[in-house]
Amino acid sequence: MMFGSWGNPDLQACSRIVDTAIDAGINLIDTADIYDDGRSEEILGKCLAGRRDQVILATKFGNPMHGDNERSGGSRRWVLKAVEESLRRLDTEWIDVYQMHRPDPDTPIEETLGALDELVQSGKIRAVGTSTFPSEGLEEAQWTAQRAGYTPPSSEQPPYSLLARHVERDVLPTCQRLGIGVVTWAPLNGGWLTGKYSGSTPPRGSRAEREPEHFDFESPYHQRKASAVAGLKTIAQEGGLTLPHLSLSFVLEHPAVTSALLGPRTVEQLGDLLGAENISLTTEALAQIDDLVKPGETINMHDAGQAPPELPLFP
Repeated sequence: MMFGSWGNPDLQACSRIVDTAIDAGINLIDTADIYDDGRSEEILGKCLAGRRDQVILATKFGNPMHGDNERSGGSRRWVLKAVEESLRRLDTEWIDVYQMHRPDPDTPIEETLGALDELVQSGKIRAVGTSTFPSEGLEEAQWTAQRAGYTPPSSEQPPYSLLARHVERDVLPTCQRLGIGVVTWAPLNGGWLTGKYSGSTPPRGSRAEREPEHFDFESPYHQRKASAVAGLKTIAQEGGLTLPHLSLSFVLEHPAVTSALLGPRTVEQLGDLLGAENISLTTEALAQIDDLVKPGETINMHDAGQAPPELPLFP
């Protein structure tokens, strides 16, 4: 998501990030068509020139491109068009994991899964995934695919971090029971778990300065998050860890989690995050974390990434 105007538009800098990641053993790269309205995919396609076979390439569809609702959703019409546009921008013949970016309540899931199955059969995608689906949506997708004989989703991409633990209640157990891989997004809670947003004002030049509401500034959740981060810093220091390494290793510690997505804007930021996969937290550290942020607790439900439709009011 950080490739392009949302983060770093410099092609050479992005190429260094990709090369450093692959050389360090990272083999999954995730993007989406909506990131900078396709520019992220274009940059990534150039970065992967000559190295495409070394990675599992994942992208997503469904959110409105250029804010146009006619270019969104999970209809067969849009799925078949969106994949061609992503293949062109990524400069690849196939996508390893093609993910529904969000549930589409206006399209029957059977229609979306049918279109995705066509793409699997044609070789344009290798696997189907979901992102930020509730547990009942995961169940419905599996049941529908089984009934219709379609390729079922084999991965889910939920938000999960030390400050956003709601998926521990039902999404992660559902994925474990159904055998669905879990690729978490925002394991650093948008940068909160680097410690740089704990002050009363956003750091100059940061994304939080441009979008303060997205990082809880001037909201009742800011102080609660800042207090939790202070306590988590202490736990990290006692274990000889950085706060980002504590945060990433916590996410990876959950038995349902397959991998955690990193979102570095620079190669230096990436370097600060590498190595977390080799850390195993102690039982004592995990208990201390639970005392600060309870299992299943999310401090600000805005971090859930998807609000269910409001229940209709009955007379």
